[in-house]
Amino acid sequence: MSIRNAAHIAGVFEHPGRHLPDHTVPGIHFEVAAGALADAGMTFADVDGYFCAGDAPGFGGLSMAEHLGLTCRHIDSTETGGSSYLVHVQHAAEAIAAGHCSVALITLAGKPRTGGAQPGGSARGASPESSFEGLFGLNVVNGYAMAARRHMHEFGTTSEQLAEIKVAASTHAQHNPNAYLPNVVTVEDVVNSPLVADPLHRLDACVITDGGGALVVVSPEIAASLDRHTVPVLGSGLAIKTAGGRIDLTHTGAVWSGPAAFSEAGITPADIKYVSIYDSFTITVLQTIEDLGFCEKGDGGRFVMEGALQAPHGRLPFNTDGGGLCNNHPANRGGMTKVVEAVRQLRGEANPAVQVPDCSIALAHGTGGSLATRMGSATLILGRES
Repeated sequence: MSIRNAAHIAGVFEHPGRHLPDHTVPGIHFEVAAGALADAGMTFADVDGYFCAGDAPGFGGLSMAEHLGLTCRHIDSTETGGSSYLVHVQHAAEAIAAGHCSVALITLAGKPRTGGAQPGGSARGASPESSFEGLFGLNVVNGYAMAARRHMHEFGTTSEQLAEIKVAASTHAQHNPNAYLPNVVTVEDVVNSPLVADPLHRLDACVITDGGGALVVVSPEIAASLDRHTVPVLGSGLAIKTAGGRIDLTHTGAVWSGPAAFSEAGITPADIKYVSIYDSFTITVLQTIEDLGFCEKGDGGRFVMEGALQAPHGRLPFNTDGGGLCNNHPANRGGMTKVVEAVRQLRGEANPAVQVPDCSIALAHGTGGSLATRMGSATLILGRES
């Protein structure tokens, strides 16, 4: 069953806070849910489907549906790390197409800056592989550093090329009043920042922020009844890349999720006007650009040079809110904000300084897990309401 045009994103909300010591995680879930529903012109009483991931406390969807006061006939608590919320859009569209719900609410919340789960963590406890990998000192940062070093070895990618990705993100973040790092940086600033795991520097890494976000996905019939520009879901793809046996560190699950999404939408990478790409580290962006087909494998370093990612007129404008590298990485899970900013671009609601002209088709991509081990990759193709 195809989900092309089976559902529309009607409401989005990103919590404006980045440091929330006086908030609870359930409280943030409530605030972002209320914000997304208000954006759609709807209320909690309209919701009949709820979607959450490992950041949701208690019994996940069961606890949170009660906390939010929802009457649900469909829930989904799929967990694929930071890509979970893109998977939820796909699952919500499938559920809507199957008649299981008509208004789906998706929420994310967390507090890693003020005592919550740290990078790589989840409300669901230790993973089965943690005792094996932790024994050898593998962590989030050095795992991504291994992927970066391998890409450099295979293709000649340089630290300066990776830095161009951070520069583009910072150029956009200066226009976002809520961005955690609003100052523009240079290539020199990035490569001269302290090494955190060779070859990655501190400025190659995303920010760590409290906060959250929410989406409202509705049936086409409800979308037509709303006094709001909604965004149709044109295509989606999901792929799991595992670490069994010898793992190739130079590609992501996007090599499978991307083609599936493009095929369902009936378009090619050349049709995309704007991309929101998961940016836990600069190397994540570079590999994803290659794997989604915007350039050949190994050419990512050359592709991102000379402002190619900068809005509004770059070759491939990306992450115009500043992304996880500069704006927000709530709960260490950046997929939610990727969808939010893609919707803003398609509605023409991005900051005017970075609004892509005639933005009619956008791509949002999420990566959960690690480039060095296992990951869940999810790709969404979103359109503009005609």
